[in-house]
Amino acid sequence: MCERLVGDIGGTNARLAVLDKEGKPVDAVTYTCNDFPGPLETIQTFMKEREIDSISDAVIAVATPVTSDTVNLTNNHWCFSIAEMEHTLGLETGRFQVINDFKALALSVPHLKSGDVSKIGRGEPLAERAIAVIGPGTGLGVSGLVPTPAGGWVALQGEGGHVSIGVRTEREIAIYELLNDRFRHVSAERFLSGDGLSNIANALREIDKLEPREMTPAQISEKGISGEDPVCLEALNIFSEMLGSCAGNLALTLGSEGGVYVGGGIVPRLGDWFAQSNFRDRFEAKGRMSGLLASIPTYVIVAPYPALIGAASLLNDN
Repeated sequence: MCERLVGDIGGTNARLAVLDKEGKPVDAVTYTCNDFPGPLETIQTFMKEREIDSISDAVIAVATPVTSDTVNLTNNHWCFSIAEMEHTLGLETGRFQVINDFKALALSVPHLKSGDVSKIGRGEPLAERAIAVIGPGTGLGVSGLVPTPAGGWVALQGEGGHVSIGVRTEREIAIYELLNDRFRHVSAERFLSGDGLSNIANALREIDKLEPREMTPAQISEKGISGEDPVCLEALNIFSEMLGSCAGNLALTLGSEGGVYVGGGIVPRLGDWFAQSNFRDRFEAKGRMSGLLASIPTYVIVAPYPALIGAASLLNDN
């Protein structure tokens, strides 16, 4: 059996799927990256489990810049050669593509259905205008879509998660100062990621002279949403507000009047709590540009494997 393969490899998980006759990802499986020495072994395991004899084409999205044949994951120990993987998997030259994961996520946006997204706040999208994509997970991904004269889209590849972060409130400034002492550069990702959520919560405990408490980002989210832990709740509030600020910056930079889409592994799991947070208030809080931001809609991507949809679109277009 010969199949077309798509994948999405982040700092924590690798998601793989095959395409059906209509070009849609099906039979998706999620693997833990730490369980494998690299992506080749993960793909080989997937092929064995699915009884796949060979692959004719593949697009793999990775959470790192793709600028040469050698790919080093930013928040993952995996490193591989694109050419060597292509050869080992038995694909013809040029039939194995590796792209940035948020470029793949951006490519998914035109193919998402109404049930794949959840709108937050006001605003309506304008046709044939740029679209912004941002999402905290193991890291912070950023991308965008720019319309072409032919009616298609060009997806941007960048590393916007590593831009310098801006802080606004006294609490944010205090957290920033602690992180600035710890890291050479306080990027947006230092606040807006899984580790970033932990950074915020740990810094708040230090600022308030509370006993340190080790918690995973998932535990912080759970205890914050339930109100069980006030520090976790404040950390979540700061996280959501700063994400709104960064998303607003991105919208102004790209002129994304087609909308801003929030993905990644964290925000979709926050559900209704995030929708009621101050994310949207901070998104619009841009002084003289507040009116423009108010007109731009924001959405949370709730589809289970959106980057696979974007990767599939590349195969379907070829």
